[in-house]
Amino acid sequence: VRLVESGGGLVQAGGSLRLACAAEGFNLDDYATGWFRQKPGKEREAVSCMSTTDFSTEYVDSVKGRVTISRDYAKKTVNLNIENVKPEDAAVYYCATVMPRGRPCPSQESQLLQVIGRWGQGIQVTVSS
Repeated sequence: VRLVESGGGLVQAGGSLRLACAAEGFNLDDYATGWFRQKPGKEREAVSCMSTTDFSTEYVDSVKGRVTISRDYAKKTVNLNIENVKPEDAAVYYCATVMPRGRPCPSQESQLLQVIGRWGQGIQVTVSS
């Protein structure tokens, strides 16, 4: 039972970043799923969260207007897209599920961190300028 992130790597500034989170051993559709990122020397921060009812919440001001989170029900993934990528978007990105099953995404980042039940291993995103 685990979460697996994919799609990271090197992204050009001004380009698009597309990440996918998939679950192995359980149905990701049953859980609100969040995306987080951690920059070197910084604390992990919540970027966005997708509920089981397709309601999304964004937490980081620096990506608002550039970020889209979505569910792909055919692929059973929760995807994070960031447009107009900036050097400050470089980080290790993590997906994580909210516990218990069916619980919605909290409105506050501090609340979200308290209800995370499972983390992915993280994926590196590097931005070239």
